[in-house]
Order: sequence, then structure tokens, then C-alpha cells
Amino acid sequence: MRGNVFIAGLGLIGGSLAKAVKKAHPQAHITGFDLRESELGLAEALNIIDEKAASFEAGAAAADLIMIAVPVLQTERMIEHLASLPLKEGVLITDTGSTKSRIMKRARVLEDRGIAFIGGHPMAGSHKSGVAASKELLFENAFYLLTPGGAAEEKHVAILKKWLEGTRAKILEVTAEQHDEITGVISHFPHIIAASLVHQARKFNRDNPLIERLAAGGFRDITRIASSNPEMWKDISLHNKDILLSLLSDWRDEMNDVLSILEREDEEGLYRYFDDAKTFRDSLPARSQGAIPAFYELYVDVPDYPGVISELTGYLAEERISITNIRIMETRDDVYGILVISFQNEKDRLRAKNCIEQKTTYDLFLA
Repeated sequence: MRGNVFIAGLGLIGGSLAKAVKKAHPQAHITGFDLRESELGLAEALNIIDEKAASFEAGAAAADLIMIAVPVLQTERMIEHLASLPLKEGVLITDTGSTKSRIMKRARVLEDRGIAFIGGHPMAGSHKSGVAASKELLFENAFYLLTPGGAAEEKHVAILKKWLEGTRAKILEVTAEQHDEITGVISHFPHIIAASLVHQARKFNRDNPLIERLAAGGFRDITRIASSNPEMWKDISLHNKDILLSLLSDWRDEMNDVLSILEREDEEGLYRYFDDAKTFRDSLPARSQGAIPAFYELYVDVPDYPGVISELTGYLAEERISITNIRIMETRDDVYGILVISFQNEKDRLRAKNCIEQKTTYDLFLA
């Protein structure tokens, strides 16, 4: 497809979208804008965008497609601003925000002008941030949810899907309300719970510093989403407040039920509680991307002798398999393996598993 694509916000998501669009539509002209001059300059230097916009207004005015890839509160402000600008006839506007109801309500100011707005949420991410971390296939096999606004016709949705085909994502259409309930349950609410678990550990660590050391194993893994950007999650939580308040109320009732089971020492009740959770959790897709970014980790039960880590990484280097992180676990309760190696994607993880299995007799586990 030909046309001018304007991407406002050149972080991980905006940069990855620019790469995906350019790969699928090399004749498109991609203009970028970011309040952070360093990110904007880096995006141009790395050829992620074709040029920097002279201003937000100039970039928007020349665009056939406007993609807003900034935090949700900034998205609202940008939508308001776009509604006051002279835009091209037939321009299509979308966003990448993690909440949709408030954004879709705000977008009515565009619909009043007959401008098609389609809410979007690519459900993928990374432990890294910034345009330098952007990847062309960041969204491959991830779900990409669309919430068309009142002025968006089927042809507009088809056009946006065509622009997004380079993402190789699984694109689904839902209502804004459905989106916020789904992401509230499987993404926003878990972030609050993870943060609360960390707060509880921090409180007990004041009197028993050994907690901090022992938490370096499984506890650190199950609460890793608590390390996400606090500014972003503050905005998301406020945007999805009603859903989260309802979920937290349900969670309080759930914990009261568990409290009652423990107080009664109800062995059968406890077994059912854990078994039901295990059954449902084990039924979840293991190879699909969901709302929370996947971590492609390989646990290796290595012997304790000098040079074993360099030996393993040497094997992977011979096969040109990239590693994103490597760490040694000090605690091993209910955890398989002591060396944890992280990879960019599932393909690299499986290649690494095969490589290590061929060259060693170490036990391996895919988390």
C-alpha cells in the first residue's frame, strides 16, 4: 500500500509498528513524532522511520494513517488535539492503548467530524523499552484487538487490517467494554496482585532480611510483572477503574473463602481449590501470546563446577543463538533447574534446548 503513515510515539510499540508496516508496505512513507528528541533521533538514525515530523500538527496533517502509540492519558489528549486540526479527507486514525472504553468515548470528537477512529491494542511487549528495542516481529502470533468507532465502516477496518498485515498478529474485533473486561481480568488485575505480593514481602523483609535473598527464585518469577513501568500502570488502572474495582471486590470474597477453608482445616476444600486452579491453568495455551508478554526461558540443571556457564553459552554461540538474559537461581524449591536462560522468541528457545540436549546430559525444563 502507498500512503503517508504518521506514528506518534516511538517507543517499543511505535517503533515495532513502524518496522512491521515498512516491511509489508515498502512504498509507504513513515513519519515519526516523539516528545523525547533522543528517541526520535534514534528512530531516524536506525531507519525505523523515513523522516521526523517538523511537529505533531505537521505530521498529522499530511497523514493517510495516524497511529497513536503513547500512554493512555496522552492518547486522550492527542485525540482531542487531532479533532481541532485540518486533517486529510479520508484519514484513518488508530491507537495502541491498553484500555479502550474511555478512549473510544474521547474519540467521539473525531466521529463528529466524520473521521474514522479504530481503537487498537496489540497484546505484545517486551522486558525492554524504547525504540532501540523495537522488533519487526514483536506482534507475530500475538492477539491484536480492534474496537471500531461509530464513524468506522467495514472498509475502514479492512484498510487498517491491510496496513497491519506485516505484524502477523491475530486480529480480532471486540467492543470497548469487552476489551476492558478481558484485559482487566488477564492483565490489569494480575499487575495489581503482583504488586501487592511484592509489597507484602517488602514489609516482612524489614524484620527478616533473609526474605529478600530467598525471594530471588520462584517468588521473583511469579511477580515479575510488578517491575513494569509504574507511570503506565497508574494510567491504565485509572482508565479501567470500574472493572478493577469489581475484580478486587471479587478477589476479596475469594480470599475470605480461602481464609474460611484454612480456619476450618478443610483438607478436601483445600485440595479442590488447588486442583481446580491447576486443571484450568494447565489447560491454557502454552505456545500462544496473551495479554502479558511471554518470557521464553529455559531452565538448565547444571553441575556446580568452574566454567560450566561459559561452556553452555559457548555451545549456543556456535549455533548463533542469541541470549537476552542469563541468571543463577539461589533457591530451588518447586523450581526445575538452577540456571535460567532467556531468549527473544520460542524458536530460539527450542533451538537452544535441542543444542544443549545434543551436547550435554543436563536436565532441561521449559517454563
